[in-house]
Amino acid sequence: MPDIDIESWTCPAPLRDSPNVVMGHGGGGALSAELIEHLFLPAFGSAATAGLGDSAVVEIGAARLAFSTDSYVVRPMVFPGGTIGDLAVNGTVNDLAMSGARPLVLSTAFILEEGTPLGDIRHIAEAMGTAALAAGVALVTGDTKVVDSGHGDGVFVNTAGIGVIDDGVDIAPERAAPGDVVIVSGDIGVHGIAVMSCREGLEFGTTVCSDTAPLNGLVAAMIEAGTVHTLRDPTRGGVAATLNEIATAASVGISIVEQALPIPDAVRDACGVLGLDPLFVANEGKLVAFVPEPDADAVLAAMRAHPLGVSAAVIGRCVDAHRGTVVARTGLGARRVVDLPLGEQLPRIC
Repeated sequence: MPDIDIESWTCPAPLRDSPNVVMGHGGGGALSAELIEHLFLPAFGSAATAGLGDSAVVEIGAARLAFSTDSYVVRPMVFPGGTIGDLAVNGTVNDLAMSGARPLVLSTAFILEEGTPLGDIRHIAEAMGTAALAAGVALVTGDTKVVDSGHGDGVFVNTAGIGVIDDGVDIAPERAAPGDVVIVSGDIGVHGIAVMSCREGLEFGTTVCSDTAPLNGLVAAMIEAGTVHTLRDPTRGGVAATLNEIATAASVGISIVEQALPIPDAVRDACGVLGLDPLFVANEGKLVAFVPEPDADAVLAAMRAHPLGVSAAVIGRCVDAHRGTVVARTGLGARRVVDLPLGEQLPRIC
């Protein structure tokens, strides 16, 4: 029997006592949170003054600005419905929008692997330009670095963005409150399955395309319609990670109904074949909103009137019970705890 090199194995959700970085540390779940809490924050010390959200709100004079940065390492670089380029633009635009900001400008930084065809890079750059125009933001500064062949994976992209938060807008994870209605803007799990099907050459009877899209227009329509307490885009770790993060930040319980979740048949079937839970699969063009009950109908109607919110659905509520915990009612009437994922079901998804 040949020797098995266990040390070379990788796992998106490994044991938690590893002394080295593992794939799960980048998955947006419990391992990511522990890395930040126990390594980065102590190392940064008093220099770390911002919160732990996807964007920070910074007050400069009378203006409130939202600032966000994100890096994209998705594999493959081109997938059904998008590329790493438009994903990078839309992802940072959405992080800004989740604080209620109007995104204005982005930076772009590329890490290129030696030997990558220039035609591939051009395709990605053109996708970024098209996405920026669609989102109404300008690409104002950037940087390019090249690493040796074999020390990268084609193209990695970092984008940072700045947006303006209008007076009267106050959206943050800790504002979620008991009685809030929980709304998701559309079908979940689409991006993760699109990338996985392309990466592994899987076929599910139909092509599943990524939902990558800029959500700032949808958010503007929601804010116009009524009060919104909390917004998050459920990317890494999916809806499950997002709900758990909000439950912890606001110290509320969250109760959802599994049958109310908008899950396309293709995603449900693919998850069944792969043994995945759609709640934990990444999204790139969806949001989760926590809205006070008196405003819920108006906000939901505004979402459904927008092209990116046509399939918006109420999936649950904030409750006083089981604070810090997400509980789902199953189709059989039972209840199960929806925990924060340890790592990531699908690594390198964004």
